[in-house]
Amino acid sequence: MSKKLVFLAIPAAIAIMGIALYFNFGRRSVRTAQVIDWFRNPSSRPELMMTVGTKCGDAPFIFPTNGLIGFIWDDSFRPGHRHAGIDIFAGTEVGVTPIVAAYPGYLTREADWISTVIIRVPEDPLEPSRQIWVYYTHMADRNGNSFVSAEFPRGTKEVFVEAGTLLGYQGNYSGDPNNPAGIHLHVSVVEDDGFGKFKNELEIENTYDPSPYFGLPLNANVNPDTIPVCE
Repeated sequence: MSKKLVFLAIPAAIAIMGIALYFNFGRRSVRTAQVIDWFRNPSSRPELMMTVGTKCGDAPFIFPTNGLIGFIWDDSFRPGHRHAGIDIFAGTEVGVTPIVAAYPGYLTREADWISTVIIRVPEDPLEPSRQIWVYYTHMADRNGNSFVSAEFPRGTKEVFVEAGTLLGYQGNYSGDPNNPAGIHLHVSVVEDDGFGKFKNELEIENTYDPSPYFGLPLNANVNPDTIPVCE
């Protein structure tokens, strides 16, 4: 093999190895193996891809982006970690795949949020007596160039958005330019603290199982084997 081919092959090999490690720390499942295979060739399994705007059955939320649902709620991709939402991978470059609001509500983007917005839903469609928050993140490139819609600059507070409103585009921002995330959307359904604020989304105890909101089997405890798609 020529030096040029070796040079080109090394980054690809590192990427595949990183993806495998990323998922192999998760639950040892048929679903995990399918996701790894898809990463090797995203065009090989079009039937596993969800489409933005899709509503599954009578679920209240629409699907917020195009892509394959990789990690789901309560997956674990490193020791001790419990995933508090779902990760949706489009298999495209950064800044290409649109993200929309899954449900109407009031959007906030804190002043220090580079890649994130959160939408307050005053009446949970599953339990109208409580308020919930829907959190969307990774909408920036590895260097922090934001892909959040210009309609929602930093410091935006309580702007009403309809379901389907463009929020931004999938990116790979992680906070560390030398260790970017895979290009995807992370979305989670977050509890209210009882005083009109959202709880810390990083803790799974502060989030709800998103399965009934999207009408999909998005809980890793009951779905170890199947990549979720609408029937």
